[in-house]
Amino acid sequence: SGSAGPGRDGTGMPLDGHDAAVDRALAALYGGGERGAGLGGSAPRVARWLGDVRSYFPTSVVRVMQRDAVDRLGLATLLAEPEMLEAVEADVHLVGTLLTLGKAMPESSRESARRVVRKVVDELEERLAARTRATLTGALDRSARAARPRHRDVDWHRTIRANLRHYLPEHGTVVPERLVGYGRAARAVPKEVVLCVDQSGSMAASVVYASVFGAVLASMRAIRTRMVVFDTSVVDLTERLEDPVDVLFGTRLGGGTDINRALAYCQRRISRPSETVVVLISDLYEGGIRGEMEKRVASMRASGVRFVTLLALSDEGAPAYDREHAAALAELGAPAFACTPDHFPEVMAAALENRPLPVPPAD
Repeated sequence: SGSAGPGRDGTGMPLDGHDAAVDRALAALYGGGERGAGLGGSAPRVARWLGDVRSYFPTSVVRVMQRDAVDRLGLATLLAEPEMLEAVEADVHLVGTLLTLGKAMPESSRESARRVVRKVVDELEERLAARTRATLTGALDRSARAARPRHRDVDWHRTIRANLRHYLPEHGTVVPERLVGYGRAARAVPKEVVLCVDQSGSMAASVVYASVFGAVLASMRAIRTRMVVFDTSVVDLTERLEDPVDVLFGTRLGGGTDINRALAYCQRRISRPSETVVVLISDLYEGGIRGEMEKRVASMRASGVRFVTLLALSDEGAPAYDREHAAALAELGAPAFACTPDHFPEVMAAALENRPLPVPPAD
């Protein structure tokens, strides 16, 4: 079709009223030349434009346009302005952009930014928390029943059903080759989950989802959860897990990467390897000592740790990632794959039960 605008939209017909306003909103972002620069660097102008597009387009389209505005027109720094924060449509990507601004955000905008982040986090928790708790509680119960229970913890009804094929008619009894427990005793010694999250800029959406899941896991008494974020340094945010918003404001998105250093920190804090799941969330681009990371994963696996590698925890599919590292981890029994937030509970359930991970098919 022809260029956008009145009389040049491929139909030869001029636009007026509502259609002309929609066309101007699109041209301000996607038009070329002077019209493309229509948003300029003015926060009030951009805030008005954001208000316009929210009235013209459905939320899903507005979020795409916001992302494009940040990418095409370099508007990230304008998001530090309170009036901009009131105008935007909040989503995971916007939260990632705000967190990337970090200390560049003036004090006057921090409270507005926190409200935006809180809104997104609350929506994600409402969507994900209940199913995650239910899925993992079931996995923990099954895992506990599979363990070898002490005599007082044996569930005799389940034990008899599980061993009916060992019935000896001449003796009128069942030989209980496998004892099934109630699971309460096993839950008294919690499973341990370590979330080790890459906070380089490309992982922004994954950091947001990991913070929400970290808070959900930490709320479960049967799981002892640790959350560590890293770039070239390592920050332990476990004490903040009660509130994922606090976790997010404790991150520093956009740094380098030293996966080996982060895993070394996590490994030193594992006291019960056979009851521990380590979840590394990273695109595997290693800025530290190549090869050492793989040796460390091999060491953890040999000690009994279940190791899960997620290239992304988001709805966006697999990002660019280090395929050599991914192949090496797969050889160690830790296949690397992208995981959506909706699939994450099933992955964690399999890890806690020590059964094969439900790796989604590659696109």
